[in-house]
Parts: sequence; structure tokens; C-alpha cells
Amino acid sequence: MSTDYTSLPDDLPAPVDDGAADHLSGSEVPAIALPSTSGGEVDLADAARERLVVYVYPRTGVPGEPLLEGWDDIPGARGCTPQSCAFRDAREDLARHGATLIGISAQTPPEQAEFAAREHITYPLLSDHDLALADAMGLPTFETSGLRLYKRLTFVAEEGRIVKVFYPVFPPDRNAGDVLAWLGDLQSA
Repeated sequence: MSTDYTSLPDDLPAPVDDGAADHLSGSEVPAIALPSTSGGEVDLADAARERLVVYVYPRTGVPGEPLLEGWDDIPGARGCTPQSCAFRDAREDLARHGATLIGISAQTPPEQAEFAAREHITYPLLSDHDLALADAMGLPTFETSGLRLYKRLTFVAEEGRIVKVFYPVFPPDRNAGDVLAWLGDLQSA
């Protein structure tokens, strides 16, 4: 098992579309306020009034700590750090498309804050430790090592409703580019 959390092994199993996100397109973003690495809380319904890109991920790795048992064998689990860093690097391009950016995981606020500081993530990372958003929207989750975690997905919302869902997301380090390509196609249409 590779412990380098910043890169992706070549032999990762790809997730399959299990239909767990099919119901999301057109749905309303609920008024759920979650703790943010930018301070305070962010109400997702308020944030989704304008164009909003939200990527939801299982959990990030921590230098010097082993990955969860069997992590690399879970389709779609590995790659949260590369995905987050790709979105970090694409933030200005997303802003040129009128989009704000938020990342969400079930990690605690201190875990999210440590990751944001370490990887220079300047956009809000939200902590949904109780998976309130998953329960409210029916977002896909999985269980491993006694933890319930998000399956990786990304959605774009406008005027309070989801207009595009990326699921499953694989490989995760290309997700930001896929979102930018979709926004570019939308703009040129």
C-alpha cells in the first residue's frame, strides 16, 4: 500500500456508476450550515444562490500516518489530496466562470483546518462530521474502518438548485479540469 497521499497509484480500482447520485440533478441545495476553514459556518443554500462548485470527498491523508486499512482497494476512495490541490490550482479559472468553490468531507474541523493550512487551500473546506448533507440530500456514502464517509462526487449549483453532477469521479486529480471543461462548454453554448 502506498503511503504517498499526494499522488495516485497506477492500479487504483475505478468506481462504477451505481446510480446513487441520479436523483441529484435539479434538486434544491438545503439550508445546512457547516463549519468552515475560513471561519464560522457556511450555509450551503445561501452559497448556492450564485454559481457554486461543491466537491465532496471521503478524507484526506496526513503525512506520517498510515492510510486506513484497505484504502487503496476501495474504488474511488484514494485521491482526496490530489483532487483538492487540483481545485486549489483551478480556483481562479473557476472564478472566471463565475463560480465559487467549496470542498466538503466528514472530517472534523481541526482535521480540515490542518489540511487546508498544509496544502495552502484558500477556499472554504467544510466539515460535515455528522454527514448532515448526506442525510438531507441522499448523497452516496460508504463505510470502512468503523467510519461512514462520503463517496466522491462534485456538483454545480445555480439559483439554489443542482444543475450538474459529476459521479463517479475518477481519477480525482482530473475532476477540476472536467468541471472547467463543462463550464466552458456551458458558456460557449
